[in-house]
Formats: sequence, C-alpha cells, structure tokens
Amino acid sequence: MSELTPLAYAALGLLNEGPTHPYEMFQTMVHRRDARNVKVRPGTLYHQVGRLVELGHAQAVGTEREGNRPERTTYAITDQGRTVLHDGLLHLLTEPADEYPVFHLAVAEIENIARDEAVSALSARASALERKQAETDEILDVVLAKDLPERYWLDVSYVRAMLAAQIEWLHATVARIERGDVPWGGPDPGPHAPADNTMNSNSKDTTR
Repeated sequence: MSELTPLAYAALGLLNEGPTHPYEMFQTMVHRRDARNVKVRPGTLYHQVGRLVELGHAQAVGTEREGNRPERTTYAITDQGRTVLHDGLLHLLTEPADEYPVFHLAVAEIENIARDEAVSALSARASALERKQAETDEILDVVLAKDLPERYWLDVSYVRAMLAAQIEWLHATVARIERGDVPWGGPDPGPHAPADNTMNSNSKDTTR
C-alpha cells in the first residue's frame, strides 16, 4: 500500500500545516523531538522532499535568500499529497504491519545462553527502558505545560504505555527465571532426539 517512508509521511504532515522549506522543517522536527519516531537528518529530509515533488505530492512555490546564505526553496503540499497522506495514515493506523524487532529474535533464542546471563541481560534492558520512560515523562510534562490538545501528543502517551508494558514483562520474567518457574536445562534436543526409553538406565537418577 505505502510507497512512502516514515520520514516522508512526517514531511508531508509538516507541509500540510503550511508552506515551508526543508531547513525549517528540520528545525521544527528537532524542536518537537520527532527523532523518537523517525531518523531525522537534514540530507535525508531534503532528499525526501525532492522525492515528494517527483511523485506529485508536493511542489515548489517560491524561493528566498537571507544575507549571503544560499537560496531556500519553499514547498507546499498538493491535493494529491493530502490524499496520499490521509489514505496512507488510515492504512498505517488500521493494518498491523509485519515487523521483525531484533529483541523478539533474541528472546526466541534466549535458551542458548546461561540462565544467569539471561537474568542479567533482561534486567539491564529493563533499566535502560526505565531511563527511556523517565525521558518520555519529561516530554509529557513539556507538552502538558504547553496545554496542547491531546491529539498532538497521542504518540507520546502510546510510547509511555508500551514502555510500561515492556518493563513490567521484563521484571516479571526475570523473577520467574530466578524462581525456577522457567526451566533452564539447555537447548531443546529437537524432534530427532532419542526417546527417553532408549537412554541408559542412569538417566533417571540424574533427574532426582
């Protein structure tokens, strides 16, 4: 469905607020801390705006010069761009995307490290997320102080809720591993391992 990158959607959103030039867009994104959602770099932002123009989603509407600085081109969103922004956002909000976070892979393969190492790693991750949670709380304090309508910072409250859920899961899982609720006897032998009745007679003694 979507032919646009997350940064392109962010750029279209800014252009939908009014005509502007890429450098001003970059400053606005930095001020709003949009890096929490997309990777913001001046060069890539200029490239994305150029791509939006090529696709017909934006158009140049003028240039300006300040002192000896290079000319800056101002861009505006087109009617086609508004349609793409509207339809694309509806799709992204409605349809869960197939994503492959590396942490999910690490949890799936966690039995390949020792139990104490797993406990240490998960505890360290929980601490790191708690620091992010504190930073998110600071952002929430800022936007609340500005008395901005909630629709402008729903993403911040979503991130806060997701962090809280992850931290809760990490602490609960660490506790379960430490209590022995999660058996930690090495990798699963797999479907081709010999059945219990084919093992030597001493194997039962080792489980006592």
